[in-house]
Amino acid sequence: MTDIARNIITIRKQLPSGVKIVAVSKTKPVNDILVAYSSGHRDFGENRVQELLSKKDQLPGDIEWHLIGHLQSNKVKYIVPFISMIQSVDSFKLLKIINNEAKKVNRVVSCLLQIYIAKEDTKFGFDFEEIDSMLASQEFRHLNNVRICGIMGMASFTDDTMLVRSEFISLRKCYYDLKEKYFPENIKFREISMGMSGDYEIAVEEGSTMVRIGSLIFGGR
Repeated sequence: MTDIARNIITIRKQLPSGVKIVAVSKTKPVNDILVAYSSGHRDFGENRVQELLSKKDQLPGDIEWHLIGHLQSNKVKYIVPFISMIQSVDSFKLLKIINNEAKKVNRVVSCLLQIYIAKEDTKFGFDFEEIDSMLASQEFRHLNNVRICGIMGMASFTDDTMLVRSEFISLRKCYYDLKEKYFPENIKFREISMGMSGDYEIAVEEGSTMVRIGSLIFGGR
């Protein structure tokens, strides 16, 4: 058994059965992804559209690709035909573009709304007021080619575990507030994507349903 396969199995054993691992394969070669795929893993995350496109055609067609990095509006059309989930929807403008491009290819694209929870200027996402305003709008209700499956957030990059935990708690609270207010009967709205290699254990303790793990699977970059 390879180290990559062993790492996936080890992490999976530590997680509750309902938590999905998205293996973050950014900067990693196709061969490493194939090793993970051969172990039975199917969910992979990429940050950049260009890198995702270059890898996709070299790999099996049943891979579930997740776009997890900041998505530029002009790149949306390239991934909408095949992407499994766009986790990084960080503005109403972007969501409307995804909807329009999905309509052109007769798809409904699964999306997560990225919430800004970190104490860092380099992170993207909605604040709580923006997301509330969007979901309450008539314009949002007419977006028939996107499926909102939950929310995503990235905690501050810090050794302060209390800060990280508080950010995850705020994201979980946001999820339940939105669920109660806008998606009470929607069984598809069920994901809280939070936690990466350095903080996924805290994230899972605070209710994460999806962790984005790269270096603990593939090794450092």
